[in-house]
Amino acid sequence: MPTPSIAIVGAGLSGLACARILQRNGRAVTVYEADATAAARQQGGSLDIHADTGQVALAEAGLLEAFRERTHAGGEAVRVLDKNARVHVDHREPPGGNGRPEIDRKALRQLLIDSLEPGTVAWGRKVVAAGPGPGLEFADGSGVRADLVVGADGAWSKVRALLTPVKPAYTGITIVEIRLSDAATAHPDALALTGRGSLFALSDGKYLGGHGGDTIALGCGFRVPEDWVSAGGIDWESPAEAREALLSRFPDWDPSLTGLIRDCDDTIRPRPIHALPIGLTWDRVPGVTVVGDAAHLMSPFAGEGANLALIDGADLARAILEHDDLDTALAVYEKKMFPRAAKSAAASQKGLDLMFADGPPRKIIWFFRAMGLVSRLTRPFERVFAAGSRAK
Repeated sequence: MPTPSIAIVGAGLSGLACARILQRNGRAVTVYEADATAAARQQGGSLDIHADTGQVALAEAGLLEAFRERTHAGGEAVRVLDKNARVHVDHREPPGGNGRPEIDRKALRQLLIDSLEPGTVAWGRKVVAAGPGPGLEFADGSGVRADLVVGADGAWSKVRALLTPVKPAYTGITIVEIRLSDAATAHPDALALTGRGSLFALSDGKYLGGHGGDTIALGCGFRVPEDWVSAGGIDWESPAEAREALLSRFPDWDPSLTGLIRDCDDTIRPRPIHALPIGLTWDRVPGVTVVGDAAHLMSPFAGEGANLALIDGADLARAILEHDDLDTALAVYEKKMFPRAAKSAAASQKGLDLMFADGPPRKIIWFFRAMGLVSRLTRPFERVFAAGSRAK
């Protein structure tokens, strides 16, 4: 029986993990990616990779040790503040960590890319349509057919349209991404505030947080209409105008927090947050499936997206390797993926509701108390981290 041809659309974590495991087991695969190069776009901030999902996938890919070498110390710390910069949670990373080591998304993606055979990723091949066959049509007018097409093409997946007409819906939250580069040297006070772990500054249905480190990667989140970015009259290419627009959303927040906005790099990216319905499924379609955000896009407020992407890729690859019949393999993969995705999507919605609650961040503090991460004392920020520098 001839070996089926496999085309993966999208060189994100999910598609790359799937390709790596298939190749490692002697299967040919091609990954089609719209970006011209691996460095064409900013790849996001830090990711915590979980022992029961993301790390399982990396172990199957033979990359677990290489992954651990690229994680950064202190990344599992957690800090929760209110708008007055009052510290409610200050959990330092314990020796050996909590089992969820942090790695920069760019570093993890590059690790996966470098693990593939040369030429596996076809760069600059933007898919504009997917059709029966299954076939792919590219922006340059060319096309290919494959026995299996895997959609790893994200939120607005062209491949998903072969499985279901359902599209992502706006969650009501928009996140504006900012960064402070070379933090230890150029922004020591900001790094003292954020630490090298996760920061949650929350009050009145607004969020300013993300992850500290050599580059501090943050998001400013709030509830606005879906067209706020396009119809708000803000020139997002003007750093001064973008900063002013952001600062206007946090008028009564402590200067130490709004200083993160005032001092941020000039690249400021607004991102409306969309999600697919919780529990989305579809009837089996021969020769087609989807992984990662293409299968179960959710808000980022449970920290599950990258981990689900990795384990989806691994589970699909394993099913293909274990079953000669492709339809059987896809059914096995989807049967496992659907309930796992539904559980994580529900957790993401719960996280959104906790983080964007009215008033002070009581609910998220209760959540962290249940996890055993609440400080015994809550003290003003200035008294805990005076003059730039106990948080390393």
